[in-house]
Amino acid sequence: MSTLPNLDASLITSGPLDSSRPPRILLLYGSTRERSFSRLLVEEAARLLQHFGAQTRIFDPSGLPLPDDAPREHPKVQELLELMQWSEGQVWCSPERHGSMSAVFKAQIDWVPLSLGAVRPTQGKTLAVMQVCGGSQSFNTVNQLRVLGRWMRMFTIPNQSSVPKAFMEFDDQDRMKPSALYDRVVDVMEELVKFTVLLRDRPDLVDRYSERRESAEELSQRVNQRSI
Repeated sequence: MSTLPNLDASLITSGPLDSSRPPRILLLYGSTRERSFSRLLVEEAARLLQHFGAQTRIFDPSGLPLPDDAPREHPKVQELLELMQWSEGQVWCSPERHGSMSAVFKAQIDWVPLSLGAVRPTQGKTLAVMQVCGGSQSFNTVNQLRVLGRWMRMFTIPNQSSVPKAFMEFDDQDRMKPSALYDRVVDVMEELVKFTVLLRDRPDLVDRYSERRESAEELSQRVNQRSI
């Protein structure tokens, strides 16, 4: 618990997880600054997720080319796509810039196709959204991230985190200070783990009639072509 000095473990109600199947959570952040507060918030979230029994990976967007400005074989693009497929749930955290998510964050999602071979890399995965603000608290970015998550066919959990004046919420060791804002991050990560465990074995929830029909038609066409 020394790595989580602000967490009261006696108040955690999450039940024990199957240690052989820790939920796999990918965390994305939206700034390449040397001291990025979206990165610091993601690192704090990752510590909490690990405490709740999850396995975490954080993608560093530095060096990721602009969408379509490099081949898909670019090492950073391949790293991102592999992590997308690896994950069962995700955390998205972006700074708010000009009332919107950052270009750094959006570029990561724009590299991810709805379909990757026969696999949809984000469909049916859980998602938690967070944002950091330079000034007063806003919800523009988390609202946009929710729309983006729906477009990527993800289950976005009800809770979310928005941290105003983020530069005041981290100490000299880049750890988040104890506050109601920190407690909300705990809420979000605990909820994400619960939903991920609940939904990860239910592919039928996102099994679509229209896609089954499309697959059946494609199969029928291939059979007909072979018979000609």
